[in-house]
Amino acid sequence: MKLVAIACVIVGCQHNTSKNNTDNYYTYTDDYNRTVQVPNNPKRIVSISPAITEIIYALEADDKLVGRTDFCNYPPQVDSVESIGGINNFSIEKLLSLEPDLVLIGSMVSENTVNLMTNAGITLVTIREKDHFEALFDNIEKIGLLCGHHNEAIQLNDSLRRKVQEVTTHIDTSANNKHTVYYVVGYGKGGNFTAGGNTFINDIFKLCGLRNIAEDITGWNYSVEALLEADPDYIVIRKEDMANFINTKPYTYLSAVKQGKVIPIESAYIDLQVPRNVDGLVYIYNSIKSHSK
Repeated sequence: MKLVAIACVIVGCQHNTSKNNTDNYYTYTDDYNRTVQVPNNPKRIVSISPAITEIIYALEADDKLVGRTDFCNYPPQVDSVESIGGINNFSIEKLLSLEPDLVLIGSMVSENTVNLMTNAGITLVTIREKDHFEALFDNIEKIGLLCGHHNEAIQLNDSLRRKVQEVTTHIDTSANNKHTVYYVVGYGKGGNFTAGGNTFINDIFKLCGLRNIAEDITGWNYSVEALLEADPDYIVIRKEDMANFINTKPYTYLSAVKQGKVIPIESAYIDLQVPRNVDGLVYIYNSIKSHSK
């Protein structure tokens, strides 16, 4: 998004939402530590985050969703909601035309852009994805509160926690012989990328009783030499990448590839911080369990 263009729109199109009636608003501190006056029960919400959009649907608050981005594609019925464009190149004019009383933004929009939009008079709250699994429940509760669906958020979190507990009760966390795992984010000539120890994906593996071979790195870069040396027991990979990966050298030399211990997964199960993370956790656990028989 061109920040200059946004500034020009701000000058000519101030969004004048009256907040004089404090009974209808409350003070909220968002993930950029901004103090925002938000409506008690918003009627028109725009989401500029695929994760937030998915959570809104999980909370059955989608009747309030009037706008989303091109990348908000789950669940399928979100296609009927008006798009404002991409995450970093959305149309500020389109957003304003939807007359939202609340805009929810995730991790991919810069703080500078957030401040510019705030100056346009837009009621905007940032809820960022975090680097630990437990933050999923915090974000669900935050979004539930902001959407006026706090009770639904509590119920959803209770349901998700029960599913997690069904897995973790079977895990011996004290075992020193944990299976090792590697998550393929990127591979080949463009470089090798994975989830390091400072990611919620790493936490998902730990909850499955697995040890991430990349747990000691920060960020996403990983060398093919380190991968071959560690030779993990299991590989988890986006399902669309699996066929090419297992037939590409030097990955063909990995024991997990030779032994058929490569687990294909729907990428959104663990790439976004969403309720489907729990489905991904259960899927990985059951896949490991089936291979161990």
